[in-house]
Amino acid sequence: MRRCDNITRYMSSKAKWNERYRASTGERQAARVLKENLHLLPDHGRALDLACGLGGNAMLMAQQGLQVDAWDIADVAVSALQDLALKRQLSIQAEVRDVEVHPPEPETFDVIVVSYFLDRNIIPALIHALKPGGLIYYQTFTRRCVSDRGPQQAEFRLADQELLHLFSGLQVVFYREEGRIGDACKGLRDEAMFIGRNFALQSTSNL
Repeated sequence: MRRCDNITRYMSSKAKWNERYRASTGERQAARVLKENLHLLPDHGRALDLACGLGGNAMLMAQQGLQVDAWDIADVAVSALQDLALKRQLSIQAEVRDVEVHPPEPETFDVIVVSYFLDRNIIPALIHALKPGGLIYYQTFTRRCVSDRGPQQAEFRLADQELLHLFSGLQVVFYREEGRIGDACKGLRDEAMFIGRNFALQSTSNL
């Protein structure tokens, strides 16, 4: 019964996101946490755009010289991204993949970017998927918000400072979460941004 439930969940999610991407006419946008912190990227290496959608993060990282894997459950989005990557001759390998069932392998990536996708169960696998010195960029919606943007279900939104807890095994490089403090019309609202670094086994000469 459990396997049947998983298959049903997968097919329902796949159909929902395929329909959304078929209807999408917007440009591919990279996450703010990545765009504003490009200077932290390594000058070479392997990167993952997890739950990539139309691949805004993947495109930007490939333009920075990284070899990029881009995974999403929606084959419509993956196909469109792969076609564009070939057209622009960018090093992107797009793949249809259910990351809840098949998370990344340990010590595989120098950079992982996740935006607007929250599955707490796979976060330990994401941490282990970083190579020593590797970075994870994460941005998604918070429960303490000032608008109705984002998912309505609380389980798909972050509690206060939850990213710091979920990635407590990493060195905090950057964190931003403003909640409802001050002028709510300005700054970063409804979302949290985090960059963490795997410093395990990293040579002290590179610290």
